[in-house]
Amino acid sequence: MEPGASPTARALMTLDLLQAHPGITADRLAVRLGVSERAARRYIGILREAGIPVEAVRGPYGGYRLGRGLRLPPLTFTAAEALGLVMAVLDGHHDAGDPSDPVGSALGKIMRALPEQVAAQAEAVRRATAPVPDRSAARPDPDITATLVQACSARRRARLGYRSEAGNERLIEVDPWAVVVRHGRWYLLCWSHTSAGRRAYRVDRVGDVRVLDVPFEPPAGLDAAAVLEEHLAVGWDHEVEVVVEAPAERVAGWLSRVMGRPEPLGAATTRLVGSTNNPAWYAEELARLPVPYRIVKCPDLVRAARTLGERLLAASATPADRS
Repeated sequence: MEPGASPTARALMTLDLLQAHPGITADRLAVRLGVSERAARRYIGILREAGIPVEAVRGPYGGYRLGRGLRLPPLTFTAAEALGLVMAVLDGHHDAGDPSDPVGSALGKIMRALPEQVAAQAEAVRRATAPVPDRSAARPDPDITATLVQACSARRRARLGYRSEAGNERLIEVDPWAVVVRHGRWYLLCWSHTSAGRRAYRVDRVGDVRVLDVPFEPPAGLDAAAVLEEHLAVGWDHEVEVVVEAPAERVAGWLSRVMGRPEPLGAATTRLVGSTNNPAWYAEELARLPVPYRIVKCPDLVRAARTLGERLLAASATPADRS
């Protein structure tokens, strides 16, 4: 740090170092700040006086780290980090340009803190993004989502007011295992006592949540993302069976779990068993396979594959072929 830096600049640099290096010791902090250890501890005291929770851990592996308080501590970003965050928010949230939306309000604060040149770039992207929002990406209510996440963390049963895809309202009692985001959709992976089975409910369809004082234990070693993928592969209207000319472990690496379950038929052949409500999408995903395959079950998928094949042939036809 510059030798003539002001105490305020050094205090902010101390905060930045605590964020970037949790557990940093007083002597390392002093070196980075260019001051004595006593002065480094003084800057820790300044942060504490400002209400920023800084914890001191004793012992050979001890040091200073930011604690958790009722409010988020001030955060510092590089220009690249701040712009990258803005771009990610704009790309993934269709209300990012609305200052009344929580994400739009938070984005506005970041924009105002950016250097002028960086802010101008981000604002240009924001203006171009706002007029064409992605309204198909349903966003859950932040308060409901936070309550569900807390119920998962506390391992407490919850009662949900839920609206089905058909628009029917019902009460559901669940053991909430995890909230998982997949391709812009938010799901609650849980055990449903109402349905007596494992379920994945769309969080944007939850109207209200009541956390009950009933504890539960989630499955041991739960991989929530993997279980959700497997869950979304079953129970749809069209049952699918496909034989792929490749070993099962390679097929599993090429296709998402939502496509179904790969079962080895032999050393070099695999049966893919799954289901879908969208045969056209399923046909497009199968077309990504770099090996031959054959659709054994699902007439609608066969028709979708033929339509896709005809479209690809038409797209690749030369002028001579069309004449």
